[in-house]
Amino acid sequence: MKTDLLLTELQYKAVRSSGAGGQNVNKVSSKVVLTFDLNASQALSEEQKILISEKLATKLTSENILILNCDEDRSQLKNKEIVTKRFLEILKKALVVPKKRKPTSVPKSVIEKRIKDKKTNSEVKQNRKKPEI
Repeated sequence: MKTDLLLTELQYKAVRSSGAGGQNVNKVSSKVVLTFDLNASQALSEEQKILISEKLATKLTSENILILNCDEDRSQLKNKEIVTKRFLEILKKALVVPKKRKPTSVPKSVIEKRIKDKKTNSEVKQNRKKPEI
């Protein structure tokens, strides 16, 4: 993943933020919308694109476009930085390949201990019976 090339492929759009905030909300476009076209990206290899499209299937549109919003701050620049960091974190998490799980076998000592405990328990229960005459 080439981060510098990735950042050049991002498209930002400033939009009026929704919610409370008085007159400032109506005047200032502080919300930032980031769009990233996964299919057109040249910073990612084909394997990476497939991996990202599988892991981020719920966040991608039908045309494989990732859309992220940020309206946490009143400053457009801070919102742009926040959404860019969030984008990079999402991509890094999507590109991590989990280790394959190796099933472990039960040790012999544990099996022997279980059988021994069963035998002792059985003997205790046998001793509780009335003796046969």
